[in-house]
Amino acid sequence: MTRPAPDHPPTAQVRIDHYSAVHLTADLARQTARRCGLGGSLPDRAAAVASELASNLDKHATDGIVYLQPLPRAEGLEVVAVDRGPGMRHLQRCLTDGYTTTNTLGTGLGAVRRVADTFVIRTQVPDGTAASARLTAPGRPARQPTAEAGREGRFPEGEIGWVCLPAEREEACGDGVAVEATAEGLTAVVVDGLGHGEAAARATRAALRTFRGAPGRPLTALMEETHRALRHTRGAAVGLVRLESGRLHFCGVGNIRVVVLDPGLPPRRIESRPGIVGWNLPTPRTSTAELGAGRLALLHSDGIEARWSHAPSPFVTRLPAPLLPAVLAHRHRRLRDDASALALTGMR
Repeated sequence: MTRPAPDHPPTAQVRIDHYSAVHLTADLARQTARRCGLGGSLPDRAAAVASELASNLDKHATDGIVYLQPLPRAEGLEVVAVDRGPGMRHLQRCLTDGYTTTNTLGTGLGAVRRVADTFVIRTQVPDGTAASARLTAPGRPARQPTAEAGREGRFPEGEIGWVCLPAEREEACGDGVAVEATAEGLTAVVVDGLGHGEAAARATRAALRTFRGAPGRPLTALMEETHRALRHTRGAAVGLVRLESGRLHFCGVGNIRVVVLDPGLPPRRIESRPGIVGWNLPTPRTSTAELGAGRLALLHSDGIEARWSHAPSPFVTRLPAPLLPAVLAHRHRRLRDDASALALTGMR
């Protein structure tokens, strides 16, 4: 499996508050695509996708932002665009070439849908719109493009989404995310190095190296091994999760939270144990919850405010994995802290 190196750059972001930000987004997408290992015409395709999504935000949306990041489990790039409204009343028309409300050529979203290997979009009036476009290297698997207006229903099986953002005015990100396929199913980790900046990032890199060295171990053993690896760092909060058929196993220490979403039902929260991995590790314990196909689990650090899950809007709770982390970061992020979120969809 191809995956980002432990020191791979975190999620990049561009706030679309002026038309000049559209050009900045395109240039950054081209650079990020190259860092993600995409060659040939793919960096230019990434720039075109980012430009179209950013331009759409500039013309139609309020408080728009574009996130650029490597894919969590494959060699490729993801461009995510989110806003706070007003949403699209006629999504299918907006995806049709030639449809425009601004006297332009009307090829924006339709072009993104054609160029991207995977395209997912949800919109609701007046809540806003979220869209994810993914480009993968030749030979890498890609799901078929989809576009739905946030209707009720189960989440697509096997989807993954993530975001990992440094604190405001910091270049190094003290949070980290990794996902691995193991014999038992899918295993993932979210790490939040204590504090922020380079010292926090060093602790997180040590935790990610430990995780990638033996992701198939029992979660409690993996937590203990991570604790030993972090003894000479400032420590971290660590959340480990394993998806098996119909179930989720979680072992967490510190401020890593898990929220299980099932369309039509209230969110279910699973808390970590108090402590700091690397300093004062409590006896690791594993919690188990049902997570069948059509349900979604979200792990996030305390850089995402916990209150989002107390009374979330139906628009948010129906978002699929590729969109939910970015929307939560956009709406509920603590700017002075690193923020990470990982969404995993249950398996049969």
